[in-house]
Amino acid sequence: MMSHPLLATKDLTVRFGGHVAVDAVTCAFPAGELTAIVGPNGAGKTTYFNLISGQITPSSGSVKVAGEEISRMPVAKRTQKGIGRAFQLTNLFPNLSVFENIRLVIQAKFKKGFDLFSMADSYAQIGDAADEILQQVNLLDQRDTIVSALPHGDQRKLEVAMLIALDPLVYMFDEPTAGMSADEAPIVLELIAGLKQDKSKCVLLVEHKMGVIRTLADRIIVLHNGALVADGAPEEVMSSSVVQEAYMGKALGDA
Repeated sequence: MMSHPLLATKDLTVRFGGHVAVDAVTCAFPAGELTAIVGPNGAGKTTYFNLISGQITPSSGSVKVAGEEISRMPVAKRTQKGIGRAFQLTNLFPNLSVFENIRLVIQAKFKKGFDLFSMADSYAQIGDAADEILQQVNLLDQRDTIVSALPHGDQRKLEVAMLIALDPLVYMFDEPTAGMSADEAPIVLELIAGLKQDKSKCVLLVEHKMGVIRTLADRIIVLHNGALVADGAPEEVMSSSVVQEAYMGKALGDA
């Protein structure tokens, strides 16, 4: 049994001038759990994500992955340590094919270069692994399509595929169904639901749609004015007076 949660923040804070965007958030995320992060607009949800994944350096506090301090590491180093965030990977190579995008992530993960002295069986193994992931996300029939030509829904599926290829400890999704049609969204949600079946990983999800949260979340944390105001099981949190107040009187069931 692991002695540390997969991800933990302690007193995590960032200030922009006189504004405290994230205010001393202490929270631990164990393996085998999908946590939804909710709150009204401007609550600090995406900023909290940015502090974890490295787009923003904290003013104070810490971020740890499997007990290791990563607060001052750049984005690429945090990725190596196990942080996987969808937008970090999407469309890095928009002029390459779907297959080539996945292949490059697998190569980077295992540091295999394609040179004259590489073994042919390594190429085949990487190719097979890429095709297996594309099959998993229902993109195998698009393997040779240039990424920039993909429909929006397939691009979001590719985000998930690239995260799977990266094989992180922590999966991070910021509104993964934003801009998707009613037909497209369930496919991505099903993929995310599949990820949480791996009990050695954890999943963090910023999402506004309460129907999505009810379907996927094992736990909800609520941010309001940058501070953590609620943390618990979905039904308990959504019915709490603190959360109702944070949403300015609007029932979360209507959100």
